[in-house]
Amino acid sequence: MDTDSERDLLSDLPQSIIESILVKVPLVDAVRTSILSRKWRYKWAAITELVFNDTCLTSGHDKSIITSPDLDQWLLFLSRKDIKELIIDIGEDDWFRAPSCVFFCPKLTHLVLVRCELNPPPNFKGFLCLKHLSLQQVIIPPHDIEVLISSCPLLESLTLSYFDSLELTIRAPNLKYLNLEGEFKDIRLENTPHLISISVAMYMTDDIAEHFEQCSGCNFDKFLGGVPCLERLIGHIYFTKYLSIGNEQGNFPVTYQNLKFIELYQVSFEDMKELLVVLRLIVSSPNLEELQISSSSITTTTDIYDLEFWERDWPADCTFSKLKIVHMTDFSGLPHEIAFIKFLLGHSPVLKQMIVAPTVYVTDKVVKMLINLLTFRRASPQATVKFIQEPL
Repeated sequence: MDTDSERDLLSDLPQSIIESILVKVPLVDAVRTSILSRKWRYKWAAITELVFNDTCLTSGHDKSIITSPDLDQWLLFLSRKDIKELIIDIGEDDWFRAPSCVFFCPKLTHLVLVRCELNPPPNFKGFLCLKHLSLQQVIIPPHDIEVLISSCPLLESLTLSYFDSLELTIRAPNLKYLNLEGEFKDIRLENTPHLISISVAMYMTDDIAEHFEQCSGCNFDKFLGGVPCLERLIGHIYFTKYLSIGNEQGNFPVTYQNLKFIELYQVSFEDMKELLVVLRLIVSSPNLEELQISSSSITTTTDIYDLEFWERDWPADCTFSKLKIVHMTDFSGLPHEIAFIKFLLGHSPVLKQMIVAPTVYVTDKVVKMLINLLTFRRASPQATVKFIQEPL
């Protein structure tokens, strides 16, 4: 008898090889292998990566929120298998109501939820192993999101996207990377001493604009007053406007020794309060190496011609000793834009390149102003000033 011909060579493969095969086939087909034989009954359950699609689930609709008994059962199954990474993104137009079992995955280290309704149960004790949390277009009570974040003691990376009218306090002692995008009324960072990278995009509505006008306290201190380890800061539209609320010129209590890269979008050089925010950031960052700023030409104040400010309020010995690259975009030739460039050129002894990109609506007046920049004194003998036209 030929015993080799009777052997089940596929079933005798090492479990790691079988898993690598099953991961590459659709999940439904992987589960169907359980009917092959007694040996194969539970082999699919050891797969380390499960990818669900429309063929795996049936769904019902309830007020535009999808409820799927199949998905709930899968998540319940996974919660009992010490799942470590979970990403749920149903589709571009669908919303999903997360079952309570999502909150009882004790080994979870990576959680991404997109377009879902989230309600932490009262007995939720936190994700004690979670290091990465991303919530995008998630419906969750404001207090619950703060509790959720503070209940993740090992959290290192946090992304919150498309939240509406949110007042948020973040407490995360091990947080290193923070990405925020949405309509935020207020953001306060408390107990975030290890943050090294921040990216913020704030959207403005009439309600939020009114809230800004009624704010008390200094937003700069609330948001950046407790992040001494910061290395990289990106502020999109309205970020400098938000930081300018309550910010006053004077002593700067925090020095950002590690901050080497700053990128700020749509800074209004006609608003002295926003300009003070920019100056506070760069003066408080003695090791800053690269600065990128795009300008906004929206008129907000009447004090745009107070050019004596640069000589009166800033000491002549102010030096940006590590600044090497400056990139200014949407330059329109406003008085404080020109004065700012002159200020940087005259106080940056190791500057290598000053790149200036004018607004798309270039006039002869702007061209003359650009040419005039070439005559400004440069503290760095190797500094070059380069004009470029950004593509439409």
